[in-house]
This record gives sequence, C-alpha cells and structure tokens, in this order.
Amino acid sequence: MRPTAVRRTALAACAASLALLAAACGGSERGGGAEDKPKAGATASTGPADTAKTPAELEKLVLATGDVEGHKVEELGPGDSTPAKDVSADKKECEPIAYAQLGVPIGDPAATVQRMVTQEPEKPQETGTAGSGEITEEDIKDFEEAIESSFDVTATMLSLSSYGSGGAEKAAADLSAAAEACSGGFAGGVRGEPQKVTGITKEDKVTGGDEAFAWTVTTEQEGESVPLKLAVVRKGDTLAVFSSFNFAAAGGGKDFAFPTEVIDAQTEKLG
Repeated sequence: MRPTAVRRTALAACAASLALLAAACGGSERGGGAEDKPKAGATASTGPADTAKTPAELEKLVLATGDVEGHKVEELGPGDSTPAKDVSADKKECEPIAYAQLGVPIGDPAATVQRMVTQEPEKPQETGTAGSGEITEEDIKDFEEAIESSFDVTATMLSLSSYGSGGAEKAAADLSAAAEACSGGFAGGVRGEPQKVTGITKEDKVTGGDEAFAWTVTTEQEGESVPLKLAVVRKGDTLAVFSSFNFAAAGGGKDFAFPTEVIDAQTEKLG
C-alpha cells in the first residue's frame, strides 16, 4: 500500500475512534445534569409532566433493530453518560449546540431514551486476480479503495426526549437560536478535553414532524477539519435529536451525507 494511503487510513481510524468515544460517552442525563436514571439510556425527571411521555412510552417509539435497513441499533450501556456539567462552551449561547453534539438532552425533559445507530459497512469485493498468487497494481489500488470504503460508515447518537407542555418547542427553538448565534464557531470541551467548533451551517436536508432543523457542524481535531451532522425533529412534546459522524470524514475532513434514512425512520415512528 502506498505511504499516503497508509497515513490516510491510519488517521481515519484514530480520528474515528476519538469521535466514537465522544459520541458514545454522550449521555442519557437530562439537560440539568441529574444523576438519577432508571436504566441505561433512559432518564426521567421529577418536574412537571403534563403531556410528557414516560421512559417506557419512549422505549416503544425509539428506533429498534430492524427499523432501518443496513443499520445496527444499540442501547447505551451503564456509564455511557455525560452530564451537562461536564460539557463547556466559551459562549453561554452556544451551550445547546455543545450539549446536542454529545447527546446531552436540551432543556429539562421529563424523560429521555437514547440509541446508537450505526451504518453497516459494505463487504469488500474480491479482486479479479485474487487467489492467483500475483499481486498487481490494480490489486493494490482495489485494496486501498476497499480499506477506505470500509471507513465510510456513519454513526448516529439518537436522543429521544419528552417534555411538559411547550418544553419540546422551546428546546428546539433554543437549539436553532444557538446554531444561528454561534455560526462563526466557539471553543468548548467535555471533561476537560478541548474541542473547537469552527463553523455551523444550516442545511435544508431534514423534514417531518411539526418542525425540523439540520446543520453541518465543522470541528477541528489535531489540525484536521472534521464535519459532524446535527438534526432535530419535533413532534408535539417529543424531540428527536440526531448527532452523526462519519469514520472516513473524521480522517480526511471530507463531507458526508445526512443519515436521512435514520431520521426518516424515527420521524415515522413518532407518527
């Protein structure tokens, strides 16, 4: 394999691992950072419920295995939680974006459940000379492309939260306002690890529910530009937030598509 390809692949692997760690540690705690949670990936608040759904009701609505073709849906395990107090932003108005990136629910939901939805990589095709004992330049090229293709996988942290009357609408508005106010970027971090957001661009890629928003959030890691996708869909007093990253994009800074199949499937389950 050529040195440039080796470097690119190694960089993708390392950056993707960091991104996965950050996303997987994004928590099931509510926005206020409460420590109580009935089960992994599900939280309940003691605040006013009104029309808010319970964790059990949200469990029936959140994506499950088989709901999205070609994707694996996993519950979060014990300890997969980042409370709001561990997430920082140098601008107060940017906090909702910092929270959403890491799976911390916005505002004060009555209950939250979470899933990690990961695209399954395509199986590499065998080369025409496979098994012949002779490795050609074409074989090397095909191998490099297969390796790079195996990293072209998008993972999405899905947070489904239910609020008291008007709470979901306010949370969506707060997130939208933060994206606009912080479009030029901000500095933040989680548990002391710094993260720099260099820009936020609004996208017209997501529809459905009573309202929907989407943004490309560009971050900087180890001198590399790394795009993330952030989307929110509100249906009544339930809010679905999707924070997505792509393994290949984490290594090379290239853009990637919104996981609309995941977003659409969850929106459909909300009714």
